[in-house]
Amino acid sequence: MAHILPALEHGHAPITLQQYFRDSLEAFEDWQIGDPEPALSVGLETIPISEIFGALRGCTDVVPANVVGGVTEQLSKPWQGEGPLDEMTFSTAARVMSVLVRKRQLGDGRLASMVEGYSPTPWHAH
Repeated sequence: MAHILPALEHGHAPITLQQYFRDSLEAFEDWQIGDPEPALSVGLETIPISEIFGALRGCTDVVPANVVGGVTEQLSKPWQGEGPLDEMTFSTAARVMSVLVRKRQLGDGRLASMVEGYSPTPWHAH
């Protein structure tokens, strides 16, 4: 389905793709544990937010500061950019959000089921 998303032009994202990123970030923030991955309506298609984040992995555009805040709020450790202004590219933001989506998909439910199914074997002393 990623083919219906606007393509990057020499590493630059059309404003519509940047807006889809913002909308995906908001959908991630509203995503409740246990719910399926959020998706956005793009034209007549419904696209999971992971695909939208994936479409921006090669984007070199700088993320606006207000959007950077939305990304960094999701992190468990503080983020520090390489430049003096702590700029973040859409590529970096998309990669961070892709990892967080995957973590949300796997982490909570999978961990709980592993813990519930765990039965320790008794130690054998010799």
